[in-house]
Amino acid sequence: MRILFLLMAIAPPAFAQYSGPAVEACRAYVKKEMEREGQRVKEVVFERDQELSLERYARKVGNQFVASILHGNAAVVLDGAPSAELSFVCLLADEKRPVFFKWLPRANASPLKQCTRDGDKPRPCLETLLQVAETDLLQSYAPRFQDARERDHGTGKEASAAMFRKANDEWRQYRDAECARRRDLVPQGVSADDYELACMVELTRRRALDMRQP
Repeated sequence: MRILFLLMAIAPPAFAQYSGPAVEACRAYVKKEMEREGQRVKEVVFERDQELSLERYARKVGNQFVASILHGNAAVVLDGAPSAELSFVCLLADEKRPVFFKWLPRANASPLKQCTRDGDKPRPCLETLLQVAETDLLQSYAPRFQDARERDHGTGKEASAAMFRKANDEWRQYRDAECARRRDLVPQGVSADDYELACMVELTRRRALDMRQP
């Protein structure tokens, strides 16, 4: 972890999107490492998007020479479960020899991708993700609602608590209306119902994150 923090602090600016041999070398490296640790992994997928880039480094980290740093977005595809959507950093001695790999959290992961990477029908998976997101949202509401009740304490009124409930009700109306609107934007090959449900997962997750902000 100390190596990762050091590299992130002093790494040079990234070059343009990369598509050379380091991509497959790092992907194969981490998949082999996960299998060695006994993790049941169906596949590891690296996103070929604008986030995938290679930084030239060419110096030592401890006793290990690091020529370059590959980073981007990826997914760990599992059997019978939503994929884990993550970011990563991979250090290489050269473009075909990884020496260190680290998974990182990834914000704004696509629910639809999580539920379609393994080739199964996405509906049951999306329904599960929505249940998880709703539970997470309820948990994030609890301390905020308690704060509202404490502000109302001793006043004989429930103004703060009432406004809290009103804001949550109106947010839910917005979420449902926005996701219904997105049905008209569904990509080819995707069910409109699935696209709407994925939208509800996405916005519910975002709401839970917002509620945790100070």
